[in-house]
Amino acid sequence: MKFARLGDPGREQPAVQPGGPDSDGKWYSLAGLAADIDGTFLERGGVDQVRDALAAGELAEISDAGALRTGTPLARPGAVVGIGLNYAGHAAESGVAVPEVPVVFLKPSNTVAGPFDDAPIPPRSRKYDWEVELAVVIGRRTSYLTSVDEAADRIAGYVLANDLSERDYQLPGAAGQWVKGKSLPASTPLGPWFVPAADLDPADLRLRTWVNGELRQDSSTADLIFDVPAIVHHLSQFMVLEAGDVILTGTPEGVALSGRFPYLQDGDVLEVEIEGLGRQRQVLCQTAAL
Repeated sequence: MKFARLGDPGREQPAVQPGGPDSDGKWYSLAGLAADIDGTFLERGGVDQVRDALAAGELAEISDAGALRTGTPLARPGAVVGIGLNYAGHAAESGVAVPEVPVVFLKPSNTVAGPFDDAPIPPRSRKYDWEVELAVVIGRRTSYLTSVDEAADRIAGYVLANDLSERDYQLPGAAGQWVKGKSLPASTPLGPWFVPAADLDPADLRLRTWVNGELRQDSSTADLIFDVPAIVHHLSQFMVLEAGDVILTGTPEGVALSGRFPYLQDGDVLEVEIEGLGRQRQVLCQTAAL
């Protein structure tokens, strides 16, 4: 199944599309079954309820789905947690050693944006960069897991993310300022859809990025240094993860920080894609100086 939220910002309606042999390309309304696709929906077993309703033919088609804006597939999460330098190639092109433990940072949840919304470049930005990432969605409260094996039971599903990053804000200085470089407006596009964990194996998914039609990133989640269960287990030792929280698992090599490509400019068209999770498209737009 694929879950989406369709409509204008702040007025999105939750929707689902069948998967596998039952897929017909149509979107069906969750009206009466779910007020939104959020932590409450996930924690109360909403995914299974929707699966049963689809099988029973109880959901109404959204006839104008193709004309509606695609919003984030999840309502605003309580937390967005990032994992840095989680592909060996990206660590190498960044000039740092492969980390021995996950590098963790936080992004404000108000950075989340729709997958096709315009992407504003900060007014004083000189090094705005792209990062295609597999994002993990937590399904229920998670804290102090005792083993990696427990982590799978806490994962609700997966979504495509783009972790837009301003490198001048992120990296200079003795301590670095990762949060500054990753907290900018609309810098975390999510979607176009959310796929339940039972419907997708994250172990070997192809990730790609294009800028103005030119390929920049082309890798696989098989190259993750810390895989999804290891990340969830590790984070649970240091923070409480709630249903609906999102974890960005890192980006592969091929970013502008490598020095091989120019940074994003006004009017650039940025596309990111993960196998099974769809494709995003953002047009970069320069924000006026304050």
